[in-house]
Amino acid sequence: MTIVRRHQAPDRRWVLAVPLIILILVAVAGLVRQRLAQPSAPPPGAAPSPSPASSTPTPPRTFLKTDPVRLVGPVPARGQRTFGYATGRGKVLGYAGPVRRFKVAVERGSDEDPNAFAAAVESTLGDPRSWIGNRELRLQRVGGAEPSDFVIYLATRDTAAAMCAAGGLDIRDRGQPYTSCRTTARVIINLDRWRLSAAPYVAAKVPLTTYRQYVINHEVGHELGQGHQDCPQRGAAAPVMVQQTLSLRGCVPYAWPRRANRPYAGRGI
Repeated sequence: MTIVRRHQAPDRRWVLAVPLIILILVAVAGLVRQRLAQPSAPPPGAAPSPSPASSTPTPPRTFLKTDPVRLVGPVPARGQRTFGYATGRGKVLGYAGPVRRFKVAVERGSDEDPNAFAAAVESTLGDPRSWIGNRELRLQRVGGAEPSDFVIYLATRDTAAAMCAAGGLDIRDRGQPYTSCRTTARVIINLDRWRLSAAPYVAAKVPLTTYRQYVINHEVGHELGQGHQDCPQRGAAAPVMVQQTLSLRGCVPYAWPRRANRPYAGRGI
């Protein structure tokens, strides 16, 4: 007797289930890859990791809440010719070399706060683009009653003119006290320039914060033995010892004695 074997059809339920299982596995794999690509959340209380864009620190803008080219409003032309000193002692700024100590003082009647001025000075002088970056000296602000190597003053234009004249310097331009100056152990910042910047910076629309950094670095540079310099070539960044308050001499404004992580200077004049 011939036995006829019938071909048995596959179970249709499995035929339909296999594509569904494949779709589910693909979806789960996609979710896993997405999860692995996301940064894990830090534990409670932990500081977030810095992003690559923020790995290079930006110098804090401690001078102004906003950053205009110049401030508006009248500037006192004269004060009481007495000074209030920033309180306390600052940290040592720098990496190597002897420590030079300085005080910070603001003329009474100038409507400026000594401690705020001190914060601006320390922020500038503590920047690695400033003089400490050469690793030849360190700086530290001390209180008004402590001994120091020099004093940084913020004074109204009339008082600044008298203080500079006592050191043999005439800061007038077109008959009016205009620039800042340095005399023996005294760095004297003209309040007019501190609030109004200077013509070359205003014309170039450079923020007032940058001019303030320049004038601190320039006048402290004199205290550290630096003389005036020329622009190295037209269109280059101006060395900080160029008299940028009066003229850029063909350069563009630049506020620091270091550039590209090395000292930056021009020919002496």
